[in-house]
Amino acid sequence: MKSISKQQYDEMVKQASPGSPVLKNCVLAFLFGGFLCLLGQILCNLYQDMGMELKNARAAVSLTLITIAAILTILKVYDKIAKHAGAGMLVPITGFANSMVACGIEFKSEGYVAGEGAKLFTIAGPVLVYGISASVIYGIIIYVIKLFAG
Repeated sequence: MKSISKQQYDEMVKQASPGSPVLKNCVLAFLFGGFLCLLGQILCNLYQDMGMELKNARAAVSLTLITIAAILTILKVYDKIAKHAGAGMLVPITGFANSMVACGIEFKSEGYVAGEGAKLFTIAGPVLVYGISASVIYGIIIYVIKLFAG
């Protein structure tokens, strides 16, 4: 068998790999991500018009977007939308809800506790650990800075 050089291999890979429509992907991500943000603002205004304070309206928007993303994931619609929207559907709150629910659905056959319940936190666990750890480290840094500054 004849061996090929790294340069020849790279050239073969380049020829065999389809090009990525970067501009189209960026535009779609911008439009879908922008739509999610617009939906969030519309919901926030709607909740405020219903008498909620801004702080509570923002919390209600988060819960609404999480619920919508979870329902769309369960109905297997979220992935179809994400196929076209790309990174636009990874707006953190909806993307996180999708990844958690998808994990749970995958292990549904193992039962509610050992399957769905346990696997929901496969994704959430590292995110929570990192978030909490980062906030503690940040708090310590701010505390030390304030100690020496004043």
